[in-house]
Amino acid sequence: MRKTLTLTLIGVIAISSIYALVHYIKMDGFSFAWILNFLLMFFMILFTDTLKSQLTSSYFKDKKWERRGKVYEGFGINLFRKLLVLIGWEKLTRKTNPIGNNTKSLMNLYYQTKKSELDHLIILLIVLGFNVFVAFKFGVVKSLWLLLLNVLLHLYPIFLQRYNRPRIERAINLSTRK
Repeated sequence: MRKTLTLTLIGVIAISSIYALVHYIKMDGFSFAWILNFLLMFFMILFTDTLKSQLTSSYFKDKKWERRGKVYEGFGINLFRKLLVLIGWEKLTRKTNPIGNNTKSLMNLYYQTKKSELDHLIILLIVLGFNVFVAFKFGVVKSLWLLLLNVLLHLYPIFLQRYNRPRIERAINLSTRK
């Protein structure tokens, strides 16, 4: 009961915050796109942390066509990874989620990739809805900030999680064999 109430409260506050954002900041600029993305990230993290789902859906299993990561490498995932290191994101995430030399640590990292992917996927779809609305109401050019930030802040992180998860799974399998 308490969990349901908390999740509902998070949803209501998120919707109210987005309504205020739409009301007070013009939807066709960079500041709206930037604030919307980070506002959604904040509330999505709160929501999924409270939900504590095991994320056992078959969606999270790697597909045959994406094995070995060649598809993601073709989309420039290695360049994106270098960008994350360059801006310091990798160092920041390793501080909050350190990787130890044990199976439990790898299992936690594996779960975090699923959780992160789910967060980014939901936000990607929400921002895509805003993107389409802004494109129709203000024109395609005015919606480009939403599109660009959606690709950089959500699509590539999804690719990254899907690229990393099979590697983490192999490390877990090697770790449990020892």
